[in-house]
Amino acid sequence: MSPIIEYQDVSFSYGQVTVLQDINLTIGAEEFFALIGPNAGGKSTLLKLLLGVYTPDRGRITVFGHPPSAMRTRIGYVPQFPTYRRDFPINVGDVVLMGRLGITSRYGAYSRRDRDGAGAALAALELDDIAGKQVATLSGGQIQRMLIARALACEPEILILDEPTANIDIKAEEDIFALLKKYNERMTIIVVSHDIGFISGYVNRVGCLNRTLVCHNTEEISGKTIEELYGGPVKMIDHAHKH
Repeated sequence: MSPIIEYQDVSFSYGQVTVLQDINLTIGAEEFFALIGPNAGGKSTLLKLLLGVYTPDRGRITVFGHPPSAMRTRIGYVPQFPTYRRDFPINVGDVVLMGRLGITSRYGAYSRRDRDGAGAALAALELDDIAGKQVATLSGGQIQRMLIARALACEPEILILDEPTANIDIKAEEDIFALLKKYNERMTIIVVSHDIGFISGYVNRVGCLNRTLVCHNTEEISGKTIEELYGGPVKMIDHAHKH
């Protein structure tokens, strides 16, 4: 896999608090990369540096060989905590269409291509039948699928998801990851998750982040690795489901 994302000796602090220290990471084209670690370990910050929201204190980040801020239109992003009022009067279709804002060629209006792109994303996430439904009426799983559809509407080459399956049931989680695996055939995917036992069946590689970063192939992840990362004992949970 040719590298498309590179962190080189990257460090970042909030004031006097060091959040990321000497991060070196290369992610290849069409890789499915997972990021795990404890709360406040720096996962969301690492992603925001990649999106160009923050600038490293030290080191360098490139996306397709360019600074992250120049490559935003080639990245789709699903945030951990959607920042909107649940009672805002907007429907599912319009939220997904907003994913085209950074790439639309028309000022003040959406083009036919924009609407076709949003429609394809709605269909892929099986949301086309509720495109006219108000966001305030959606379940947690429907909201997550809507946000993923919004990120896919811009036809990204890199898809970043910050805990996309938090607060949804296991069936919805399985459906979302099965869909992401299909999209991984033509795009690079980076996902933050605490559920390493589940995601290991989908991802190629796992980055363990707690201020510093260590990467493993999925078959190398063990209970001892997780204990060292989270600083405490862990128990294995069988995710097998019989139908």
